[in-house]
Amino acid sequence: MFENKGFLIVLFLMFGGFTFAQKATLRGNIKYDDNTIAEGIYLILKGNGVQKDAATNPRGNYVFKEIPYGDYVLEVHSIDAKTQIIEVALYTEEVVKNSTLESSDHHELNEVMLHGKSQKTEIETEGFAVNVVDTKEAGLRNIQTNELLNTTVGVKIRQNGGLGSEVQYSLNGLSGSAVRIFIDGIPISVYGSSFSLNSIPPSMIKRIEVYKGVVPGYLADDALGGAINVVLHKGAKSNLNASVSYGSFNTLQASVNGLYRFKKSGFTVKGSLFHNYSDNDYEVSGRSVVVTGIGGVQTPVTAKRFNDAYRSTGGVVEVGFTDVKWADQFLVGFTGSDDYKEIQHGAFMTITPYKGRFMESDAKLANLTYQKENLFTEGLDVNIHGLYGKRNRMVNDTVAWAYNWLGERAIDFKGDEYKYSWGSQQEGGPTLSKIDRNVASIRTGISYEINNNHKILFNHVYSGIDREDSDELKSVLENTFVGTRDLQKNILSFTYELNAFNERLRTSLFGKYYQQKTIYIDPAIETDSNGNQVIVDDEISSNNTDNGYGFALSYAIKPTVTLLVSAEKAVRLPNETEVFGNDGDNVVANPSIQPERSNNLNFGFKFGTFRIKKHDFTIATNFFTRNIKDRIGLPIENSLNVNDETILYVNQGSGTSKGIDAQINYTYNNNLTFNFNASRFNLKVENRGLEIDVPNTPFFTMNGGGRYTIKNLLQNNSQLNLFYNVYFTEDFSYLPPQGENTVGDEFFRVPEQLVQDFGLSYTFPNNNFVMSFDIKNIFDKPVYDNLSVQKPGRAFYLKLNYFINNF
Repeated sequence: MFENKGFLIVLFLMFGGFTFAQKATLRGNIKYDDNTIAEGIYLILKGNGVQKDAATNPRGNYVFKEIPYGDYVLEVHSIDAKTQIIEVALYTEEVVKNSTLESSDHHELNEVMLHGKSQKTEIETEGFAVNVVDTKEAGLRNIQTNELLNTTVGVKIRQNGGLGSEVQYSLNGLSGSAVRIFIDGIPISVYGSSFSLNSIPPSMIKRIEVYKGVVPGYLADDALGGAINVVLHKGAKSNLNASVSYGSFNTLQASVNGLYRFKKSGFTVKGSLFHNYSDNDYEVSGRSVVVTGIGGVQTPVTAKRFNDAYRSTGGVVEVGFTDVKWADQFLVGFTGSDDYKEIQHGAFMTITPYKGRFMESDAKLANLTYQKENLFTEGLDVNIHGLYGKRNRMVNDTVAWAYNWLGERAIDFKGDEYKYSWGSQQEGGPTLSKIDRNVASIRTGISYEINNNHKILFNHVYSGIDREDSDELKSVLENTFVGTRDLQKNILSFTYELNAFNERLRTSLFGKYYQQKTIYIDPAIETDSNGNQVIVDDEISSNNTDNGYGFALSYAIKPTVTLLVSAEKAVRLPNETEVFGNDGDNVVANPSIQPERSNNLNFGFKFGTFRIKKHDFTIATNFFTRNIKDRIGLPIENSLNVNDETILYVNQGSGTSKGIDAQINYTYNNNLTFNFNASRFNLKVENRGLEIDVPNTPFFTMNGGGRYTIKNLLQNNSQLNLFYNVYFTEDFSYLPPQGENTVGDEFFRVPEQLVQDFGLSYTFPNNNFVMSFDIKNIFDKPVYDNLSVQKPGRAFYLKLNYFINNF
């Protein structure tokens, strides 16, 4: 009997010990009340003598492991939402606790230290050389998306004039089509010129990701120099935003965007409208802005641009379902836009500007979006986005009279008004050139999170352009038998992501496959062996395939010190304009142009955020090299004629680039912020056996900015923000050195530039109405860019912004 009792006691103690030793896992998902992912949220689990903290990952998930059985309290802290206290009972091996946070524009954290990473920090510490641009403040100011990007380290916006002029994005010196622009992962080129980044109101943009040199696999495209991905808000919370601004040069910009969701069914309607207009009649001066008088005497003048007006109008409407069981988003929609752009001159500002030359374009695109997290099984995400439609462009050039910079008819040596012998503003004769395109793009992304440490991703992008070129003023043959241009591109990528050592090590390995087929056909008349004239097709075709691969690695040496390394063998396929040309942009076709390749390497550190009482600051550095083969750009030859009105893209040859960029951000008491960044590099290319600096490229830039907030000014709960920005660009030559003629070299030099902007915004007490005022180029400094084209001087803008966060 005693032995049986002893056995039972031992068994009871063993069972009790086993029960006492049992541990639980607490996991869950956090979202905001507008259904957006709550990333970087800080959580504290307290109870039974235990206190642990954690943060949500980019999917909004969190996990606490090895927690003894018992009752606990879970605190959820966010700077964008009210603190939430949740009681949790852990008496099983795994407990799932999901939560929805109530958004709050003004929330005090009461000395809670946020150790969790924000979404911005999470992306910037993945290993890529990437900057995340926050657009929250930009939506309250009279500032365009391009201007916002221009303040980012390593980014230089190259623009040929004012609103609506051609824009190129330079990332550490690599520019043009080497840098790809995306909207939610879809190449923006599909939308056409009438829909640009400046057409998207900042209030619609959640963030902008700027990848330099090495581009992640999920942005499957041939982005050799880097990529800019504009991420739009995905929330399912009903809202409305409207803004209008007016300013110098008769510039008007207006936008409306909103979303309404029926809570019961999930049926959602969303849309946006925009309208932009500017006369662009700003003053210009300089060596090319002259009036030629009798005897050929040239008199420099200060003149207003007179044939440079721009107008764009468009909108997007989508209907479908959001946040339902079978889809996070299922939307079908339509995008329509058109624009009108007067053309003042060709590639260069010459002494005889255009008058009467203009172009018009439009786009009509249908789109489909499907997105679902945890499809069929936990961790499997699918994202599909497709576009199909038409884009058209027409260039009108039928005026034969020559004009000077005062808008008057030009005179010849004898003082007589004269016409161009070829009968149009640009050489080549009168034209009503049309480009009609059928365009399609499908982006498919599939990712599977095996567990918290391993993830695989597959992405595919297809882009197709079926283009016809015609001209109503050409001969009957050329007008009847139009030229056709076809371009089809497929890019596939596969990515493996590893997260190890308690998230201190993060690695991304990826491979890419590129394929592009182009067909260039023009009708021509030839004489056969019998002496008869026959119509034949002059065809040039190519089919390029290639592959690339790369990696990105980040390692947290300390919580505030992260090492970032990334490298990629990158490929850039020639784009439609480079292969087929474009009359509207004065670009000549080059069907034989070859792909561009580069070995890119980034090595940098991110320090911070360091907090010393009320002072917060971060520092980031990035060293980079680019080894480029068959670089695509303008001809390097010294024989390039500055009076030529057209440009031709060619393979310049092999080149190298090395440099460094750095940035610092400082905040005092969440009231005063300051940021500064600088980028210096060289970019050389081999030409005729010599290594020379690539022309038309600024090698040293610096940007700085500050914001100061004054609360409760004039009214309680109001807020006044003061903004200041400064931009510095070192002098550079827009043509290669002209031998020993140093005077000639100076003629082609763009001077050093220092531009300063000032702005203020006032938020009224109800927090749904904001008024802002901005002064651009305060001291009216001459500003030049591509090929020494002058940009606007001092300008004033007033903006009114009204929004409803929920209704």
